[in-house]
Amino acid sequence: MKFFVDTAEIDQIAELNDLGMVDGVTTNPSLIMKSGRDILEVTKEIAALVDGPVSAEVVATEADEMIAEGRKLAKIADNITVKVPLTWAGLQTCKTLSSEGTMVNVTLCFSANQALLAAKAGATFISPFVGRLDDISIDGMDLINDIRTIYDNYAFDTEILVASIRTVNHVLDSALIGADVITAPPAVIKKLADHPLTDAGLAQFMADWAKTGQNIL
Repeated sequence: MKFFVDTAEIDQIAELNDLGMVDGVTTNPSLIMKSGRDILEVTKEIAALVDGPVSAEVVATEADEMIAEGRKLAKIADNITVKVPLTWAGLQTCKTLSSEGTMVNVTLCFSANQALLAAKAGATFISPFVGRLDDISIDGMDLINDIRTIYDNYAFDTEILVASIRTVNHVLDSALIGADVITAPPAVIKKLADHPLTDAGLAQFMADWAKTGQNIL
């Protein structure tokens, strides 16, 4: 499974990238604006930092403008993935840009039917939002399972990029289902290493070692 980091904070991306935990980055204009920096500048810096796909989102809502924005974003770096919403205009943009060889991430997916349309339009990634479905009492993982089944049925190349990850269980369930990618905030990725028995075991080991009075260094 690929790990994408969902942030625009360069330091956080760099830290995880040094550990080999970054296969790509997803971000959006809102996240970048929180950093107080220029959108194109930050996107270019992230794309230079990581080897994998970096999603850069259009802000227009009409197809012609979305296509123009997407082409501009794609020129930032070879690893830019243009992110578009799952609307008819977004699907038109996806078809056009993917036909030109640009990677496209179709986002704001909430149904398997939408995911089917995105794959037909040539999307590189489909981003179903599991956390937001959970918020309205719908199990987001049911959607991931449905998309996996459909994509496997017809051998679509579109990769399932699970988004709106809120918990470590979202990551685990996505891996068990066979999602291709998850994108999560750095805090969630780091939390994957946590377990109370690991903490307890380490504490006991350190206590026992201290009693020996020895020092390895």
